[in-house]
Amino acid sequence: MALPSSASLGHHFPPLSATTHSSLAQAFPRASAVEAPPNQKRQSRTSIHVPTTLSNLLHLHVGSAHAAGTTAGDLPTPAAIRPDTPAFSPKEDISSLFQQIHGRGDWSGLLHPLHPWLRREIIKYGELAQVTYDGFDFNPFSEFCGSCLYGRDRLLAKLGLARTGYTVTKYVYAMSQIGIPRWLERSLHADAWSTDSNWMGFVAVSDDAESRRIGCRDIVVAWRGTIAPAEWFEDIQGTLRPLGDGHGDAKVERGFLDVYTSKSERTRYNKTSASEQVMAELRRLVNLYLEQGERVTLTITGHSLGGALALLNAYEAASALPEDVSVSVISFAGPRVGNSAFGERLKEKKVKVLRAVVKQDVVPRLPGILFNERLKTLEGVVGKKMEWVYEHVGMELGLDVKSSPFLKHGVDVAGFHNLEMYLHLVDGFVSREREFRTEARRDVALVNKTSGMLLEELRIPPNWNQAANKGMMCNAYGRWVKPTREAEDIPSPYREATDAMAEELGTRSPYIHHVAE
Repeated sequence: MALPSSASLGHHFPPLSATTHSSLAQAFPRASAVEAPPNQKRQSRTSIHVPTTLSNLLHLHVGSAHAAGTTAGDLPTPAAIRPDTPAFSPKEDISSLFQQIHGRGDWSGLLHPLHPWLRREIIKYGELAQVTYDGFDFNPFSEFCGSCLYGRDRLLAKLGLARTGYTVTKYVYAMSQIGIPRWLERSLHADAWSTDSNWMGFVAVSDDAESRRIGCRDIVVAWRGTIAPAEWFEDIQGTLRPLGDGHGDAKVERGFLDVYTSKSERTRYNKTSASEQVMAELRRLVNLYLEQGERVTLTITGHSLGGALALLNAYEAASALPEDVSVSVISFAGPRVGNSAFGERLKEKKVKVLRAVVKQDVVPRLPGILFNERLKTLEGVVGKKMEWVYEHVGMELGLDVKSSPFLKHGVDVAGFHNLEMYLHLVDGFVSREREFRTEARRDVALVNKTSGMLLEELRIPPNWNQAANKGMMCNAYGRWVKPTREAEDIPSPYREATDAMAEELGTRSPYIHHVAE
């Protein structure tokens, strides 16, 4: 039966031509686990040509941008591009598996093949991590650049995620003394809301209905990542810093730790560090729900730098919260964070970590991409762990760009790192041996929201997610001006503090207008 026209459905997808349908109906390449590149001679950092080096490290070539396939067939049009199908599956009661889905047994029996309940939960946490990008004000001409576009009461609803069943309870802000690539967005406005802090994420908690569905009261922390993955290659120095007394030989990358722990009395939003802000809220929520006799879980998610901050947050939370609160991390494109001793300490604290990693993405191989594998080889020779070698921790869900029939296969470093593309690949993943599933429902157009990874035959414009007229609007006098924010969306340290105090007392504070210091 022919598909309805895009005009009749009011959807952005045009009908597929016979040529396009044939291209998409070729046999799907198979997904595979992430493979480390073989040891090879590399240039010193001072003489690196980034595009060539990345291409060699990832074993890619700039060739056809189309999906490869060898077996033609007339497969049904995948649900992900059909305009007459819902973009997400109905929610199911998954409470019978809540412990396994949160990492008990290291997801044994749920990863290969990927259990549909676990797949949907991974996507749920990934979409909450995506909120930290979609809700972020990147506009340097805005006086609020670097803040969240919306107040926390409206954030998920404004971004179409009210269906997740979570309520945002706290915003988290961060600063840094060390240059992490483009993590800090600065306003060009003279009256900027902040000159030293950025909105870095949020804490949310499942509502009653969602808690019944998943079998526990789930507290989520979502951390934002950096913007341009190519800058990681040049700017991350890979300096490990000891965590200090009481942490043994555990060391972590100093830039990540700096973002997590930096604070200054001179700032408005970071008189306390990101660590202190998030841990105060976690203690409050955990105590609240444990006193009510509920089962409480903590799930920490993030993409890129956010994945690194998620591990640091999990390490601290597992040390500070009651033992009956399970702590798990669901991260996407996370870099290496610490040495083997750090990983062992996380295991001792029973932190469960699941990392989604795309084979072609360079960021999960950082820091240490130029020398880490050689040092690990030396470990095998000397017969012991080296405390200055970076290591990943936890279980890995290996994804491959070539598994999707919708994606280009040329070199696109930014595209390979894009979170929406990660979620597309998770939605289609079944196992290393199985093809991309045709019943995947998540809208494939989201891949091109901030990238150009989709096949041109799909006719989805690249980087389509942009503000109309670049944020300018015509006022009643015919003048083009920047619109003002709604009062509840204006960042204010006073409102944050007052809301926190009110929640401690079990009441709700009225909005306090932004007041310049």
